[in-house]
Amino acid sequence: MPDPTYPMLRRRRRRRWLKLPAVIPGERVRLLAICVLCLVVVGIGIALAMRAPRPDARRSLADSLATLDAGNYSAARTNAQAAITAAPTWAIAHAVLARAHLELGDGLAAEAELTRAEDAGMPADRLHQLQAHARLLQGDPDGALDEVAEASPRYADYATRIAARAYAAQGKIVEARAGLEALLARTPTDAAAWTDLGRLRLIAGDVGGAAVAATRAVASAPHDPAALTLQGEVVRSRYGLIAALPWFEAALQRDAYYHPALIEYAATLGDAGRNVDMLAATRAALLARPGSPQALYLQAVLAVRAGRIDLARSLLQRSGNAVRGLPGTLLLSGSLDYAQGKFELAAMTWRRLVAQQPLNIVARRLLAAALLRSGDARGVLDTLRPIGTRADADSYSLTLIARAFEAAGDWGSAATFLDRAAAGPVAPAAVFATDAAIGGLLAEAATARGDPTYVLGVIRSQIASGDTAGAIARARGLVAAGPGAPAAQLALGDALAAAGRYGEAAGSYARAADLSFDEPTMLRLVDALGRAGRANDAAASLALYLSQNPQSLTGQRLLGHWQVASGDWDSAIETLEGVRRRVGNRDGGVLIDLALAYAGSDDGAIAVRYGQAAYRLLPMSATASDAYGVALAANGDIAGARQLLAKAVRLAPADAAIAGHLRQLR
Repeated sequence: MPDPTYPMLRRRRRRRWLKLPAVIPGERVRLLAICVLCLVVVGIGIALAMRAPRPDARRSLADSLATLDAGNYSAARTNAQAAITAAPTWAIAHAVLARAHLELGDGLAAEAELTRAEDAGMPADRLHQLQAHARLLQGDPDGALDEVAEASPRYADYATRIAARAYAAQGKIVEARAGLEALLARTPTDAAAWTDLGRLRLIAGDVGGAAVAATRAVASAPHDPAALTLQGEVVRSRYGLIAALPWFEAALQRDAYYHPALIEYAATLGDAGRNVDMLAATRAALLARPGSPQALYLQAVLAVRAGRIDLARSLLQRSGNAVRGLPGTLLLSGSLDYAQGKFELAAMTWRRLVAQQPLNIVARRLLAAALLRSGDARGVLDTLRPIGTRADADSYSLTLIARAFEAAGDWGSAATFLDRAAAGPVAPAAVFATDAAIGGLLAEAATARGDPTYVLGVIRSQIASGDTAGAIARARGLVAAGPGAPAAQLALGDALAAAGRYGEAAGSYARAADLSFDEPTMLRLVDALGRAGRANDAAASLALYLSQNPQSLTGQRLLGHWQVASGDWDSAIETLEGVRRRVGNRDGGVLIDLALAYAGSDDGAIAVRYGQAAYRLLPMSATASDAYGVALAANGDIAGARQLLAKAVRLAPADAAIAGHLRQLR
């Protein structure tokens, strides 16, 4: 049997190659050229097949008009730009693009497109109302009114709305409202007119009227982001932050890059404590409108919250002049200067804030602190005099006044105010009014009959001087003239509370809260309900406010105080410790309540720690002495507790709760 041959050792067959005929050099070049040409043709074919189809101008314009009508103004702008790309000299496309720019608030771009539309052959009499809108957006109300006067009767409704906005920009509120109300009498379903009227009423403080107008606007145009944004602002004022968010989100569902809705949404998210979502909204606003001053300001606020002072200053500088004079910007700018030791600059900025808001007590304290650090003792005294002369003056303001007297060499006055600071407020909080003579205030109110602000000043002065009957009568007249204005309801409630009529005051405060449920209104309502013996209603009002404003420090402090008063020690500790982590260890009221809460929960050692800290801050305060004594008793130091509780009784002999603690100890 023959041996098998291993496959690897087998002889391989030789491959036979096809022998091609020789190619002549000239033919080789021609063949190569043909191949290259074929490749080019194939490449062009592929490119043509994959290329996007050339935009159809009519289709793009139709899409722009459809999205404009649907409230998606950003998409309308994009579609109109596509139509112009396909037909650069088409006049109507330029006009529609201008309209989209106007709805998005870009007056400069709109005016440029209107010029192109006219150059392309569109008659000028079809553009005057749009030109007026563009001029108004650029801050030229006089020019807007000139263009309105040239508008065709065909566009009278549009021109009337722009004229009303121009009058409002000039401060002629009566003329603006009259024009819009006349327009709505003719066309009651004009959503844009309802939106303009609602915004005008909201700015004027007529929240009730603004709510009616916003509701009518949304009913007439449920897809309009401007109407939805206004409704969100009204709901935020009336009910709170959380309730407003769905309205802003509805506006952004119509147009994800509608700048006004993005700004209001971001601000509301920030106030509600949702900082990450706030940052995302501001970034979207900057995409919608690069360099948006409002978005940059809100990002500066976020940077301050994160402790990034340099970044906050950079963002604030980039925001430009558009928001520089607003109260929030002045407050933030001064805070940045103060944090960096630039006390003179901070004082200059906060002085402007106090000039704008003379009744803003917080602004006065900040200005006084900056003036004291910059060496202007006289300025401190001038700034805080309206606070220091009051029985309800806070310890911090009194301490600043004392330090200013020390700097001026008046040691006697300094000692007096230090004693008052150590004792804390000796009277409940009352209405804060200017020190102007009532005669001058009445004269100012008489010369400005259409402006209720002056009447409010008269009412505050009457309350401060003890003329509660006159204040009540004047406040009732103000309410009758403007039942939808929360300020009028608050003025009537303040006058009734000053007269000791807390039940009636609570009713006025409740009506004010239905129009604007902000922090000052909540505090008045809760206090009046408590004094009227309606503790359950007061607790419900506070709970409702906190459900909408979970980040409110004042609301959390008040809740913790009530939890202590009701003996809910564990809940009080949780609430008050959260407040202390945010405000630090210099708030005597929080420390006092914490000492009582820990003493009630049988944790005497911690109670003593907080009681001692409160006593060091307010050694002449009856409540601080009482809390420290209660804490010592809970920790077993009966002798020390007896001394402090006896001191508390001497400081506040009429306080039944403090006297009861001493009796229990005995």
